[in-house]
Amino acid sequence: MTLVVADGLGDESVDGVRIVDVGRPAGRVERMLKTTRRVLRTALRLDADVYQLHDPELLPAGLRLKRNGKRVVFDSHEDVPMQLLAKPYLGKMARLTLSRAFGLYEKYAYRHFDGLIAATPCIRTRLARLHPHTVDINNYPLLQEFGEAADWDRKAQEVCYVGSISAIRGIRELVRACELLHSPARLALVGTFSEPALAREVARSPGWARVQAHGHLDRIGVQQVMRRSMAGLVTLHPVVNYLDALPVKMFEYMAAGLPVIASRFPLWQDIVEGNQCGVCVDPGNPAAIAAAIDHFCRHPHIARRMGENGRRAVHTRYNWRSEADKLAAFYDALLPGCAAGCRAGHGDGLHAGFP
Repeated sequence: MTLVVADGLGDESVDGVRIVDVGRPAGRVERMLKTTRRVLRTALRLDADVYQLHDPELLPAGLRLKRNGKRVVFDSHEDVPMQLLAKPYLGKMARLTLSRAFGLYEKYAYRHFDGLIAATPCIRTRLARLHPHTVDINNYPLLQEFGEAADWDRKAQEVCYVGSISAIRGIRELVRACELLHSPARLALVGTFSEPALAREVARSPGWARVQAHGHLDRIGVQQVMRRSMAGLVTLHPVVNYLDALPVKMFEYMAAGLPVIASRFPLWQDIVEGNQCGVCVDPGNPAAIAAAIDHFCRHPHIARRMGENGRRAVHTRYNWRSEADKLAAFYDALLPGCAAGCRAGHGDGLHAGFP
């Protein structure tokens, strides 16, 4: 199996997977114009039996591969036409025009491919109308990355947020919530800011005194933060691409035995409140976020019980084991014998995408 990337970190081999780097683009324009061509040239040179692509920019490359007689699967992580309608920097007519144009092109391309993979059940429902060989493969955590549950007697008065940090992911509200806390809780912030100006802005806020910014941490560092924490936060804004998303960090909090404080989206409410593993709040209301943090820090027995519920839900349902079986069945139907090779890490498949 070969993975083609554009991260600038060079070629390597990890766990039997060959990684080929075509070079990190200098910006979005180079990524769309030059990097996609480099990915296509590399893909053709590798001459794989099946190609899995997962970036919208690579749709033309997928069609070119089909013209060369290759099997192509597209792995869709988002509803791009709906995302375009939500772009604030585009005018109304531009949003409508681009959304409709991309939707038409997307439908044309998908019907030429050999199969489609969706990142969520919602995306699968939409794609299944365009192609009969469609499956959803949810990005649930690997159980082996989470051993024994953390010792609650050694917990700190701390909650955590892990992931990319931006305005639409709720950082302003989280820092404001820290200012409104009545408990001695602190926020452990793990990740990097996507907007340097935003990082400077929130660092000047009074609530920042309650924040410990770790920056980027490796997997071991993230697990150490989670083991100390009383709850995990995923209070993203209600934008189109989040409402029906399944954020992996939410399930990782659950796997680590942390209660979740999540945005009050219907899908997330079904998961969090349906499994009694946390609470859902208005992500635009810092007072509600602060109240949830205070609640768990003041009632550790409730936090522990909800954390255990979440951990149980991950072990019985929301884990990668069942998704791997679905993916294997998908590829076996497409190319008998491919799934066994891919599982072992030495099949003749190629996965291409951008970081």
